[in-house]
Formats: sequence, structure tokens, C-alpha cells
Amino acid sequence: MGWERMPDLFSLSLRQRLFLLLMLTAALTLATHAAIAVWPLPPALRWAQAHWGWAWAAPAPWSLASLALSLVFVLPLLLILAARVMAPLLRLLRALEGAVLSYRDGDFSLSINATGPEARGELGDLLRLHNELGIALREQRQQLAQRELLLDTVVQNTPLALLLCDEQGRVAYANIAARALLAGGRSLGGLALQELLADAPEAMRSALSGRQDQLFSVEEEGGLEERFHLSQREIALQGRPHRLLLLRRMTHELSRQEVASWKRVIRVISHELNNSLAPISSLAHSGAELLRRGQAERVPQVLQSIGARAAHLHQFLSGYAQFAKLPLPQLEAVDWPVFLEALAAHQRFVLEGEPPTRGARFDAGQIEQALINLIKNAHEAGGPAEAVSLRVECPSPQHPQQLRLVVSDRGPGMSETVLAQALLPFYSTKRSGVGKEGQGSTGGSGLGLALSREIVEAHGGRIALAKREGGGMQVSLVLPLLD
Repeated sequence: MGWERMPDLFSLSLRQRLFLLLMLTAALTLATHAAIAVWPLPPALRWAQAHWGWAWAAPAPWSLASLALSLVFVLPLLLILAARVMAPLLRLLRALEGAVLSYRDGDFSLSINATGPEARGELGDLLRLHNELGIALREQRQQLAQRELLLDTVVQNTPLALLLCDEQGRVAYANIAARALLAGGRSLGGLALQELLADAPEAMRSALSGRQDQLFSVEEEGGLEERFHLSQREIALQGRPHRLLLLRRMTHELSRQEVASWKRVIRVISHELNNSLAPISSLAHSGAELLRRGQAERVPQVLQSIGARAAHLHQFLSGYAQFAKLPLPQLEAVDWPVFLEALAAHQRFVLEGEPPTRGARFDAGQIEQALINLIKNAHEAGGPAEAVSLRVECPSPQHPQQLRLVVSDRGPGMSETVLAQALLPFYSTKRSGVGKEGQGSTGGSGLGLALSREIVEAHGGRIALAKREGGGMQVSLVLPLLD
């Protein structure tokens, strides 16, 4: 095989090239050994000895001398052949090394364009896959850059003030709203948060120095009060802990919700007053007409109806006053059997399991009122009375530091719309009217769940509503477990 035909080897696969190289090596070695030990070296040495008197003799076949002489002649040829065969592969490896180093440095623009023998076979497939990888990485980086630009634009222009601080308390990132709030628009990068808060109002300094989500108020220029909601989260960024702070101006939102709440209050009270005053006016006119006609025996019935409407109106307004004047809870140790017995005297329910043996501390009167509201709602949901149950988890299996009181029923449940608004004050899907035996009823005032929520949150807990499998609702009061 001539050297000008050597590149044809690269049209073969790597395995075929290696096989041919090994076969060629074996053939050269055998041929060289035969030339040294059999022919033509032995006859030539004998002829030289006979004519010139040389004392040299040819080595015996397969002796160490013949093998050594074979390697002396074969190794240079093999090195030249190996360099010739391996040169394209080495060039490719150097090119791949440079490309990988470029990728490590974040430069995905480098591609390898080979048109020689190394572009064929497995090496060609490797080159093609490498170039496709570079194209994919470039496209992904471009998409990522566009997303980062979009995200940065959104974050920078949001009215929400955003601060990201590292573990040393220095600002790593701040958007426009945060810079305007804390530094008059100047850059905050690398500054210590405590230094920025040195001249801030006391309420803001106290809130940002703490680790809790909270609402606080700051008096701004002109004597106007601005309310903020602070949210804090601990996140890991590039393997290091960071603290994310979000400050949201709440004055406008709270004012809007306050106005909306007042409108709901006025609308509900106006509706209830009209529903009560219209019948009272009509009944008073009827009583006067009966007296004018001399039918006084029917006047007591008219007066009784007027009194029932007045009692309903009084009870309705008392419910609003109770919601507005809820006192702070008085935490005391609770005896579970006594508490559950007193609760059963007001509303009928089925207790799931046995009363807890571990004690707890809460305002028994307020929690009892909250449970009465929930059990009453469960009975009014329309399901079987025997399906209304109460389960006490003290402590909660999922959270040992929490107490859970769960009221369940098998009524029709709530739609998603009702479920989303059920805890809002004054929201109700029930109609108001005169209760049983002529008693006033506050059904439909929309204060039962709202009052229960107010009581639970005053204890540092929360209330959760959920649909049950098979129908019905489950309302959970989650309280911190205090021994």
C-alpha cells in the first residue's frame, strides 16, 4: 500500500482501522523476522564469510537476538505508520479540547468544520453531534438571555420593592422601587442593609431587622400614613443562603377594601332594616286600623309580631356589635371533658375518638363560640344530623406543635365561588328571617365563619375549609399548642 492511498483508511470505522493496523504490524514483524532469520540475511552472511572471511552468523529463528533485530527495524516503521494514522484523530481531539474549554468559559460560538479524512466514520458522527450541541446551547442561551431580560424588566418596573441580601446582610440586588424607597433612587448594590436602615423610620427599621412577615405603618412627608406589607423568605442562590425581602404598599388596597367592607355593611344593614321596618310599619298600620274598627282582640297578635321583628333586628345588630368588639383571648388551661360537655349542651355533634389526654391553653369561651358557629352551620348545610362530627387532634399528627379542631358534615358542600368568599365578613348564601318559636335569627348575616376566623387568628392560628370526598365540608381550626 502506497502512502498516497493511506487516506482511504479513514473511510473505514475505528474498529476496522485498528484491526488493519494490528494486522499490518504483525505482517511487518513476521516479514522482518523472516528476513533476519531465514532469508536473505543468513545466505548473505554465509556468502560474506566464504569470500571475505566475516565471522558473523545469522541469529537462530525465534531467538532473542532475531526478535531484537526485528524490533529494531520494525519499530521506526510502526511509529511512522501510527503517526500517519493517528494524526487526524489527534487534530480532532485538540479541536474538541479547545471547544470544551470555550464552553467552560461560556462561549458557545465555536464549531468544528472538518472536511478531511477525520470527517468520515465515527469521527464524522462525533463532529456532527458536537456542532449540533453547540447550536442547541447557543439557542438555549439566547432564549435564557431573553427570559432574563423580560424578568429583569418586570422586576425592575413592578411597584413591589424587592431586596435580595447575602448572608453578610449586604444588598445583592434591588429593583427601582426598593432604591426609591430606601435610597432616593441611588444604587444599593454592596451596601449593608443595617446602614441603609440607619435613617429609616423606626417602624420600617424594626420590621426589616426582624425575620417575620408583618404589616407596619410609616408616616411620610405631609403627615400621611403609608402602610406596608413585608414578606421575607430564605432562599439558596448559587449554593449560598440569601434573604429575599418584598415590601408592598398596602394603603390604597386597604383603603379600597375598607370602603368595600363599609359598603357591604351598609348594604346588609340597610337590607335587614328594611326587611324588619317594612313589616313593623305594615303591622302598626294594621293595629291602628283594628283599633279604629273596634277589633281590639286581634291587637295582641299584631303586637307579638312587631315584637318578634324587633327582637330579630336587635339580635342581628348585636351580632355585628359582637364581631366589632371581640376582646383579646384570655389563655387558660382547658379540661377537655368539661369543655366538650359544655359544647355538646349548645349543639349536637358526634365526637370522633376519645377526648385528648394532653392539655392545652386557649380562651375556652371564644373557641366554644367559634365551634358553635361551625357546628350550627354544619347542621344547616342540609346533611344528616348524625353526620355532623367533631375531631380533636391534640397534638396534630402532621404538626406536633399544633392543635386541630375539625368539624365535618355530609351536606351538599360549597361551590368554588362560595368557598373562595366564605370567610369574608357579611358574605352569606342563607336568607335571614324569624327563627323557630318566634325567636330572632341571625342566619344570613354572614358573620358566623367570619367571627370564627377572627377568634382563631386572635389565638395565632388559622381556619381552613375543604371539601370532603363523598360530599360535605370539613372546617379545621388550627391553633398553636400551648401546654
